[in-house]
Amino acid sequence: MSVKPELYDVIKKPIITEKATLASEANAVVFEVRKDATKPLIKEAVEAVFGVKVKAVNTTILKGKTKRFRGRPGERSDKKKAYVTLEEGNTIDVATGL
Repeated sequence: MSVKPELYDVIKKPIITEKATLASEANAVVFEVRKDATKPLIKEAVEAVFGVKVKAVNTTILKGKTKRFRGRPGERSDKKKAYVTLEEGNTIDVATGL
């Protein structure tokens, strides 16, 4: 089965934080995804790229913080996270990469 090239653009990177590690105990993996990605598209991309079965996809949008850059006010860009719950018996080891 060949993977459509555009599916690689949906998933930007895995998120490895303390909260994401706790989610992995519930058989879930956290990814940063494109802001315009939909839940069915995220599910299709994860199943195709990693070869696993996805049970559910939950998404959340992180609003960019207002910060100061070189003394001037600026704003970080918004990000979208996807909590991907995998079927029993499926795992993705994000620490080793693809």
